[in-house]
Amino acid sequence: MASPLDNPALASLTGPHARFAEQRGRVLRYPEDVAPFLALPDDPGERDWLDVAELAGPGETVVLAATTARPPSGWEVLGVTPGVQLVDEGVAAATEPEAVRLGLADVPEMLDLVERTKPGPFRKRTVELGTYLGIRRGGALVAMAGERLHPPGYTEISAVCTDPAHRGEGLATRLVLAVAAGIRDRGETPMMHAAASNTAAIRLYLSLGFALRSRPDFVAVRVPG
Repeated sequence: MASPLDNPALASLTGPHARFAEQRGRVLRYPEDVAPFLALPDDPGERDWLDVAELAGPGETVVLAATTARPPSGWEVLGVTPGVQLVDEGVAAATEPEAVRLGLADVPEMLDLVERTKPGPFRKRTVELGTYLGIRRGGALVAMAGERLHPPGYTEISAVCTDPAHRGEGLATRLVLAVAAGIRDRGETPMMHAAASNTAAIRLYLSLGFALRSRPDFVAVRVPG
């Protein structure tokens, strides 16, 4: 039986994140202000790509999450980001006393931190996907991590970032372990994605007890105009 991790965006949007799903045929996507990801079925055909075009609109850019799919002739591939998918195989999850729960009121600061640290896609409503935790120093948000994709039985830890002035203090590690603890408390398994080029982050996650499961791509494509 296929694992929900084989197509995590589709598994999320047909499962725990179904309330966010915008759908046409077998194609689903998150609203643009939530996440940029679009999910195809495992065996996309011509009809599915037509549905992508109708769902996204001519000339629009979509991101195919953790996939091996490639668009048909006439579609422009804007970029392929090789990635890794990591799954908890012994993470020492632990609560973090200094962590605070982040919500809608914190979004401007979260977006500012993301802009300065570039952890990956984060939109003004991404915080609605799950629990986000942050650490503040002098009242300012200096580190955060939270939950994004949610395939049944799993939750992705994402948006792990630290203000450059506070790197080397172990804040990212503490937040990843704290988010993992919350996921474990629900009886689910923490997982992560990272760009394959981000070797420093991957080394950190492996040292924390995550294990490499697969090497999916994140593909940005432009719908024919």
